[in-house]
Amino acid sequence: MTEIETRPQTDPTERVFTNADKAADRLIELYEEQVDLLQTRFETYADGRIEELGEVHAVYPEIRLSIPAEEAIMTSNLALGRVASRHEFTATITQPRLFRRYLVQQLEKVMTQFSAQIRIGLSDSPIPLNFALESATTGLTLKSRQMLQTYFYTPNLVATNDAIVDGKQILNRADAMPLSLFTAERTDYSLHRIRHYTATQPEDFQNYILFTNYQRYVDEFVEWGVEEVKAGRATKLVEPGGRVTGPDGKPSCEPIAKVPQMPAYHLVRDGHRGVTLVNIGVGPSNAKTITDHLAVLRPHVWLMIGHCGALRRTQRLGDYVLAHAYLRKDQVLDHVLPPHIPLPTLAEVQLSLTEAVQQETGVEEAELKQMVRTGTVVTTDDRNWELNFEEYALDLNKSRAIAIDMESATVAANGYRYRVPYGTLLCASDRPLHGEIKLPGMADAFYQERVGQHLQIGLRAIEILRQESDRGSLHSRKLRSFNEPLFR
Repeated sequence: MTEIETRPQTDPTERVFTNADKAADRLIELYEEQVDLLQTRFETYADGRIEELGEVHAVYPEIRLSIPAEEAIMTSNLALGRVASRHEFTATITQPRLFRRYLVQQLEKVMTQFSAQIRIGLSDSPIPLNFALESATTGLTLKSRQMLQTYFYTPNLVATNDAIVDGKQILNRADAMPLSLFTAERTDYSLHRIRHYTATQPEDFQNYILFTNYQRYVDEFVEWGVEEVKAGRATKLVEPGGRVTGPDGKPSCEPIAKVPQMPAYHLVRDGHRGVTLVNIGVGPSNAKTITDHLAVLRPHVWLMIGHCGALRRTQRLGDYVLAHAYLRKDQVLDHVLPPHIPLPTLAEVQLSLTEAVQQETGVEEAELKQMVRTGTVVTTDDRNWELNFEEYALDLNKSRAIAIDMESATVAANGYRYRVPYGTLLCASDRPLHGEIKLPGMADAFYQERVGQHLQIGLRAIEILRQESDRGSLHSRKLRSFNEPLFR
């Protein structure tokens, strides 16, 4: 099928709004009407009534925003985009009920900052059948499934990309500018991948995310989360496969039989103010995959808390490493973010992690440097890098690196790309350059001593960052460029 080329000159569904809540409600109304239209069309097709399908296709709703030049304020302490002249901004929207709180917040900011006029209507971007009705096609015959593309739109992978994220539209001044980092179809693509990789629903993800690379952190998190729920400090704990623990402390079902590739665990609080822990496993490929998709949820921050190899003789097993810079030898993002692009340190995140270490360990500030080493972390894509030490030695020396792992720089680089505040606090589990290689016996003793404390430091840092977010000072302007989409 060809794309729907143009929207009518006058969109009968379009309405002007001066209230963000009502604009969000209209988006929900339009989206659900279009999904119902798609459902009806599919049922007609499934019944074999091809002649009744007609030519009307479901499309995503759209926000259209107009800013007059005289109202465009050129300076602000908010991490918003800038407007140099009167311009039009647009964004197609999917799942507006899921994103309602975010949409209202962003629309209110833009309306306050730029006196923007908001128009809500329908776009000319079709909703792919697979995204809206994922399981609907399972009952079709093979022939009916093969003919679907003749009568329905399927995902357009040519247009489903990160062109906005990676700045490829900054020189396009003729058309409307993007209002958001992600189109509706790009968002739908990731929402389905989130379900697949984590075995949990996008609705359960919280605004504060911890990534780890060891199962033992998960065990500690689940134990802590159950106590938080029982104490009334959280609504529920959600585990993969829909396992939910409520205030009575009793899970709704047995643990999932087949653990997904990157299981997620959610301590849910009102307003998505809780914490999500994702076990991304080992390697930069997983780290890139999950952050590619979680970025569409627009979390307030994500932090990496995992293990690393300490590179300095003065470091001890169990010491913490606070990354101030990254040597990116992971390679998985080089095609979109070349290694020569620096990843800035975010002061709010760094300070929160430092403060969290001090609070959880109880050490005096003067003694903190004996426990926490700051510096460059190397991220590699080779788990057996020690066998190629001659190839690494010069880079490790020149970079003054203090630790090596396989995920941190990837998480940070994608945080930078997607404008999500990021940070890394690792724990030294071995010292490969100094004869202390991670072995089972030594690892068990180390894990028992440090895993619980390390997790609590990460959770404490989240508490501090939540306060920063409440003050509106978390979303750093360091992550914003010129001609940015107005939505963060």
